[in-house]
This record gives sequence, C-alpha cells and structure tokens, in this order.
Amino acid sequence: MIMSSVLPPPRATRQEPPKGRTRDLLLIGGLILLVLFGLGALALATGWEETMSALRSLSAIEVIALLALSLVNYLFRSLRWHLFANRLGLTTNLTQNIRHFLGGFAMSVTPGRIGELVRMRWLQRETGWPFDRTAPLVLVDRASDLAAMAILLAIAIAFSTTGVVGGAPVAILATIAAFIATRPRLMRMAGDIAHVATTRRFPRLFARVRRAAKSLSTFQAPTVLLAAGALGVIGWLAEGWAFHLLLVWMGADIGFWSAVGIFIFATLAGGITGAPGGLGGAEAAMVALLVGYGTPIEIALPATLIIRLTTLWFAIAIGLLVFPIAERRSKMSTK
Repeated sequence: MIMSSVLPPPRATRQEPPKGRTRDLLLIGGLILLVLFGLGALALATGWEETMSALRSLSAIEVIALLALSLVNYLFRSLRWHLFANRLGLTTNLTQNIRHFLGGFAMSVTPGRIGELVRMRWLQRETGWPFDRTAPLVLVDRASDLAAMAILLAIAIAFSTTGVVGGAPVAILATIAAFIATRPRLMRMAGDIAHVATTRRFPRLFARVRRAAKSLSTFQAPTVLLAAGALGVIGWLAEGWAFHLLLVWMGADIGFWSAVGIFIFATLAGGITGAPGGLGGAEAAMVALLVGYGTPIEIALPATLIIRLTTLWFAIAIGLLVFPIAERRSKMSTK
C-alpha cells in the first residue's frame, strides 16, 4: 500500500519521455522545414536557374576542401576539450576526449544543447565524476568558443575594408559573456543575482552554479588560457577561410576578412536566437550580410546553404557516426 501510493503509475512514467522526444523532433523538423522553405522561396523569387547554376559550379575537390577545413575546426576544438579535461583532473585520454567531443555533435540541433549533457553522461560512466564536477568543463569550453569568435570578429572589423555591419556590438557582447563565464567571482555573482531575481527559487540549481563557478579557477593559468585561445581561434578561422574560398569559387568579389566576419557574425547571431544549432537566425543573417556587401542573391543563397551543410550538418553527420561508439564504450566501462 505504501509503495503504490508513492510510486507514479507505470504507464505515465513510460509515456512522458516519448512525448518529450516527439515534441523536440517536431520542433527541430519545423525549424529545418522553415529554413528550407525560406531559402527556396528566395531562390524562386530571384532566379532558381541562377541559384542551381551556382550550386553546380563547385567541383568535388572544392567540396572536399570545405569539409577538410571544417574537420580542422572540429579537431582543434577537440584538442582544446582534451586540454580542459586534463586540467580539470579527469583521467580520460586523448582518444576518449576526442570521441566525447565529436559524439556530442549528434545533438547539435536538439533543444537545450543536449549534446553537452551527453558528454557529461559519458564522463560520469567512464570516470565516476558526477555532473556537478564536470559542469565547469562544459562551461569553459563554451566560453572559449565565444572568446575565440569575439577575437576573430574584432580582427575582421579592423581589417575588413568595409567593416561588418553590427559586428562591434556582437563582438563586445560575446567578449563580456566569455569573460564572465571564465571568472569564478563574476560567475558566482551572476548566479547570486539571478537567484535573488527569481525570488530564491531553485536553490539546488544555483548551488550547482556556485560550485561550478568555484571550479573555474582551475582554468585560470595563463598558459592554459593562451593555448585554449589559440586552438579556438585557429579552429574557427579555418571555417571562416572555407567560407571565403566558397564565395570566391562561386564568383563573389569579397575580401578574406569580410567573409570571415560575416561567417562569425552569422554564427553568433544564430546562437543569440536560441534556436537549436542557430537554425534560421544564422542563415538569415548570412544572406542579409552577403547581399548588403553587394553579393548577388543568386550567389548568397547557395553559398549560405553550402556552408551550413559543410559546417553544421557535417558536424552532425560526424556526431551520428561517433555517437553509438561513444555510447557503447561508456556503457562497457560501467560493467
């Protein structure tokens, strides 16, 4: 009698996860369809034949080059993840850390960035560390991405002949967010302010924020910050270079730093929207900026489509290949 009054009905327990997964899948599918519909409508309105001609103009070698530059980004950021994991004190080796980082890409377009939670779950299985202890690793990794992209956007603004419209405020905001997320005192202060603002609700959540903020001091060594910054800048610059090459190959007259600035700005803008993987926001910002720079719409549209396929969706494809391996290996370590 006591057990039956405490435990929820078995049927309700089994039904809740599928409902959540269905809702997430519908959201992701709707966003993808909306993006494709928007790009397709623009292509039809401005000249479908010209857009398809631009798509067909790329050779197989050029596509491989774009994918290779994306791989540079993923591998350099994987090395940064390994650096942070070792600094935190995790016993995982280079192969494990690369597997965790790449496998998390499979969840790039899921609501709430579930990929981060999946990496933490693998770490918990393989090392026994709870989520609270690995949370700083996720936090400092995201902050390092923001810092690297802010640096590149600032450089692009400085060296681009025409500048990047709206780039300065975005670079400043990204820098501030990265600075706060990597400073234990500021992070704890932000958590305390948020706790008060929510009338001291969710005490466990904010207690975890304070513990994570305290652990951030592990990453404050100058050598660690410099190494992490260099790895992040090189990684994101590789994808910016890929975008510049793509535009040149498609016949657009645009400078290197202008192309890098547009790519970084659009990626950050997509993240600000809160949509999974920046879907919709990144594509809209990229097309708008390219057209603003004088790039014909029949080039801007396919260029946006291709660069998103060879960056975001290529990362997801790699993640889907690595994910089952990482999941299986993590389960084996718990036996």
